[in-house]
Amino acid sequence: MAFPKKKLQGLVAATITPMTENGEINFPVIGQYVDYLVKEQGVKNIFVNGTTGEGLSLSISERRQVAEEWVRQGKNKLDQVVIHVGALNLKESQELAQHAAEIGADGIAVIAPFFFKSQNKVRAEELLDGIQDKIPSFQGLKFSDTDLLDFGQCVDQNHQRQFALLFGVDEQLLSALVLGATGAVGSTYNYLGKKTNQMLEAFEQKDLASALSYQFRIQRFINYVIKLGFGVSQTKAIMTLVSGIPMGPPRLPLQKATQEFTANAEAKLKSLNFLSFPGLKDGNMEACS
Repeated sequence: MAFPKKKLQGLVAATITPMTENGEINFPVIGQYVDYLVKEQGVKNIFVNGTTGEGLSLSISERRQVAEEWVRQGKNKLDQVVIHVGALNLKESQELAQHAAEIGADGIAVIAPFFFKSQNKVRAEELLDGIQDKIPSFQGLKFSDTDLLDFGQCVDQNHQRQFALLFGVDEQLLSALVLGATGAVGSTYNYLGKKTNQMLEAFEQKDLASALSYQFRIQRFINYVIKLGFGVSQTKAIMTLVSGIPMGPPRLPLQKATQEFTANAEAKLKSLNFLSFPGLKDGNMEACS
């Protein structure tokens, strides 16, 4: 990640790109989406056009428009808007990065081209060694692997550099916090942000028993939906269910989540006291017990 105005900390929602039923981007609901994240989930940082946002299923023009709308709607409401600019070629990444800077995004994130790709395999800790000499604006890392040894070494060897070291495996976040993660980027923070923030608060207060309780409940839900088949399509269905904001179908070749999946996910959310119903006066989720 590069050019953030301040260190990125806490939860970062990997935003969904809302679509109409015919597959066009549903720009008008993004403002409502921002308000939902801030008011209902307590999440004020976002990661736009990543995997969850189907960034690589969008045209370059669409990615620019989506970035512009999130920056516009998030002004004076969100703390940081990070735009993912990874692409299959470096020229497009450079163009998207320049655009993100021009529209006032708080930072960019990028993955390297992954069709034609480097044959040199390096661990994240090796990648960070001397990286600011090559990329002076480098400010942090989103670590989306389960290799906690590698992540721990990223923290241990870079604690003096004040990098944002963000963990990207939602169901293992508590383990990463123990190792020194400064925050997290994930899709579940769109609809389980409030629960996860409660876990962060318990951890900060050194109440490990409560933090574990929150993490285990979150794991129960994620473990359940993974067994059903869990991806971008299913994330859209769950977000629509929980928030009441229409996320629409995914872009082809992804297929829309089945009604059976949505019904099963709803039942599991209810059993865990995770589900709030939009429009109800007592719609805020209750704390874990």
